[in-house]
Parts: sequence; structure tokens; C-alpha cells
Amino acid sequence: MGPVWRPSPNFGPRRGGARPDLIVLHYTAMPLNAALDRLCDPAAEVSAHYLITREGGLFQLVDEGLRAWHAGAGSWGDVTDVNSRSIGIELDNSGAEPFPAPLMATLERLLAGLMVRWAVPPERVIAHSDMAPGRKCDPGRRFDWQRLARAGLSVWPEAGPGAGGGAAPDEAAFRAALVRVGYGPNRPTGDLLEAFRLRFRPWAAGPLCPADMAAALDLARRFPVDRRDASA
Repeated sequence: MGPVWRPSPNFGPRRGGARPDLIVLHYTAMPLNAALDRLCDPAAEVSAHYLITREGGLFQLVDEGLRAWHAGAGSWGDVTDVNSRSIGIELDNSGAEPFPAPLMATLERLLAGLMVRWAVPPERVIAHSDMAPGRKCDPGRRFDWQRLARAGLSVWPEAGPGAGGGAAPDEAAFRAALVRVGYGPNRPTGDLLEAFRLRFRPWAAGPLCPADMAAALDLARRFPVDRRDASA
């Protein structure tokens, strides 16, 4: 069964003839009906392409070929107009609770189709917090990125010395690795570390540590963002 259409007026053409090559995941942080109303309210000037309910229902609000208004200010690699280069998916969740299995199952099916239709590789399925460190924190530390990675729908760092497991904390090297992955180069280190941990080490705390270095260096080695942006 296809999605239920709930058309939003908040969209426009993708600028410069862009095609989506990113997928950005969000949480709604409000009750379902309030979220749908807001995403369809012209005064709010926000929208997304899809919204998935906690029961696994799927709403489509904007055609995939059009520019929804979900990302706001931020960047990923060389992409600064993220709305023109992305598909936005809202998840019915407060950010303080686990994401239910029916929601995750629908998300996996939706992602699999989108990634084929638009040739989006797993490393370009990202969090809202990835592209806007310090400004956004969704879909938050309770979202199961490892589950998506196991299904080939996102990425996850490998463990062990081959992934840089013995690297001592080095702020410059950490920042360089994150920029290589796609994070913005002009963000404060604290914001970058928090965004990175939200995604890859959700319950970590304290200063930069060897485990952060290992994860960052491995991802930079395996998934450099410029291999995609160079041909975009």
C-alpha cells in the first residue's frame, strides 16, 4: 500500500535543476496531528516529503522531485542548500523515547525505495543534527542508526586497530576527519563532537577520547564525502 497523501503548500522547485542525493531524518517532537498540521500550514513555512507514524503509517506531503522546506540552515560536504539536494523524512517521536518497530520497518522500506530511485548511497542518509551541529539534535540519541547500517541503509564505524582504534585524542585530526565525512568545517569543536556522538556514540560523555577518534578516522577513510560531491 502506498503513502497517504496529505499535501503541504510549503514547497518549491529544486534550485538550479538539482536532484536529491541526500536523505535527512528528523523527529517531529510533537503529537502526530499537530505535526501534520504544522507541516501543512503555510504560515509555518516548513514541510517534509514524508512523515512516518509510530504505528508505521506513512504520509506523503511533498512530491519527491520538489524542494520541501525541512532542513534549514546547514551543510553537508559542499552542499549548502540542503533542501534542494535532499529528501526529508519526519519520524513521529519526541526524541526522548525509543523508535517503535513498526515505524522503523516502514522507514526501512521507504529508504530502500528512495535510495534506488535517486541513487543515494548509504553514507548520504544523514541526521538533521549532522548537517546543523549545535542547532539541531534530531533524530536524537535514541534513534537506531546501527539497525539501518546493518540493512545497508546508512553507515556505521568499524571497530579495531584497523579503524584507528589506538589513536590518541587530537582535536585537529578529529575535525579534519569529520570534515572529510561531510560535517561543516566552521563549526565549534564542541558542537561537532556532540553531533557526532548523537549519531555514532549516543551515550558517550566527556572530552574527546580514543573511541571518538577511532570512529571518526574509520568513517573518513571509508566514506569521504568528496567522492560524491566531486561529481555532483
